[in-house]
Amino acid sequence: MQQTTIQQTNTAAGVRAPRPRLATSIATTAEELREAQRLRYRVFIEGMNLTALARPDGLDCDEFDEHCDHLLVRDTSTLQVVGTYRVLAPAGARRLGRFYSEGEFDVGRLNPLRGRIIEAGRACIHPDYRGGSVIMLLWAALGEYMRRQGCDYLAGCASISLADGGHNAVAVFRQLRETHMAPAEYRVTPHLPFPHTKIEPAAAANVPALLKGYMRSGAWLCGEPAWDPDFDSADLFLLMPLANLDARYARHYGVDGAVEMAIAA
Repeated sequence: MQQTTIQQTNTAAGVRAPRPRLATSIATTAEELREAQRLRYRVFIEGMNLTALARPDGLDCDEFDEHCDHLLVRDTSTLQVVGTYRVLAPAGARRLGRFYSEGEFDVGRLNPLRGRIIEAGRACIHPDYRGGSVIMLLWAALGEYMRRQGCDYLAGCASISLADGGHNAVAVFRQLRETHMAPAEYRVTPHLPFPHTKIEPAAAANVPALLKGYMRSGAWLCGEPAWDPDFDSADLFLLMPLANLDARYARHYGVDGAVEMAIAA
């Protein structure tokens, strides 16, 4: 995989100040994997105050990690990993015998696509780097990874916090159900459904940024939400063709010219 670097500037009080230079890569060593796991722990376990999932080693890890590739975004000035995405290719899914999402959903209708699907998850960004550049780099790296794997569908779950009692999750689901529902042949079924029919929706849907990005890129919502009691979230299963992801990045990098990208072999 090529390394992608990005340099962005901000304007503050009329002065353009340099921002950190960022680089993408795939974890190739045990220590790089631990860096991703430490960032995930900080964002998911500490950031969401999930004390029941606390670990003394400060790592968010499971059996899927060793079968996945881990996309990294690193601040080259500090060498700190500031963004990561976990991706499961068809070969890894075959070794495991399942996708991660199958712990929450029956995806039997997608069986004909199994050899063409990359499953992505555990996307997280360091709190100090959430201005947009990191997630765009992760998505660009994800698109390149899919092409190199010869896969043309991206699948995964997007989570919505239930901290408000689930009202926003209901509002988001109902909104997306009207605008982004997958054709019937791509529908999945949650093992533990989130009881959205028993909860009043929020007055306005506050769609999480990552989920909003998926939707803008042409992702399909593939069914009703599952309830994840460990993370206290409603999880939506999404499926997106690579062609839609490519189109998004052609617009962002080719037309806008807002961010200058340098590709180095």
